[in-house]
Amino acid sequence: MALPTPPAPAAGSLTSWVLAARPKTLPAAIAPVLVGTGLAVERGAFALWPALAALLGALLIQVGTNFANDYFDFRKGADTETRVGPTRAVQSGLLTPREMLAGTAAAFGAATVCGAYLTAVAGWPVVAIGLASMAAGVLYTGGPAPLGYVGLGDPFVFVFFGLVAVGGTYYVQALELAPAALLAGVAMGSLITAILVVNNLRDVDTDAASGKRTLAVRLGERGTRAEFALLLAVAYAVPLVGVAFFSWPRATLLALATAPLALAPLRAVCAPRDPARLNPALGATARLSALFAVCLTLGFVA
Repeated sequence: MALPTPPAPAAGSLTSWVLAARPKTLPAAIAPVLVGTGLAVERGAFALWPALAALLGALLIQVGTNFANDYFDFRKGADTETRVGPTRAVQSGLLTPREMLAGTAAAFGAATVCGAYLTAVAGWPVVAIGLASMAAGVLYTGGPAPLGYVGLGDPFVFVFFGLVAVGGTYYVQALELAPAALLAGVAMGSLITAILVVNNLRDVDTDAASGKRTLAVRLGERGTRAEFALLLAVAYAVPLVGVAFFSWPRATLLALATAPLALAPLRAVCAPRDPARLNPALGATARLSALFAVCLTLGFVA
């Protein structure tokens, strides 16, 4: 017996805004902040309020980016009825384009408040980090040459969800940037980019039809599968390199215990492509990145 389809939320309702915020993507913003904070604890540099401000700022920038992507993908015709992925608020009529633009401005405005506090704590480099992060969030799908439409989405995610998020979180607490933080950023950037790779492999047909030349469209299915496997390999090499060359605690090798969880999404990505079946692989990769971050953080704290 088929389960009844839940009713769609009312247009403009709080539920519609929650849907537009894409809650399932928010762990990707939390994970790098956890890792950067864990390293700060290990180095004796933990600072509670900067850590919390970094976490809130990361979440607000992620929500603002999701809102901007919803708006610009609709305007550019990338979101249509043929999408297999989650419902998009503007395309489905739950929010108007004007409402989505206002939501984007509100999210980035609130993130600016967090940035102002962190600037007072850690200095002007925070301004550059914050402005670059928000600009990249808009330019990912907005502007004359959107990053996500010209194959630069993957490097964008690697840099901002990995190097910038982990390194920046450590910086606002330790007031210095350590190579160990950037190495941890490589691991998180690789795993969170892997989430995007699954998403883009699922949408490769609709993206190509709408002129959205993601890296998956450019590389093709075989190249995209190789990219996914490489990102996983890099992420799991990082704890070994950290312990061997960067004085990481041996407890950080706990992150390697999550490797078996990478097998299911890897098999799904390497199988003949079925967009509907890649949705579970997308969720599995997101859970993998979150659990890896938790284990790595615990390794630093321990």
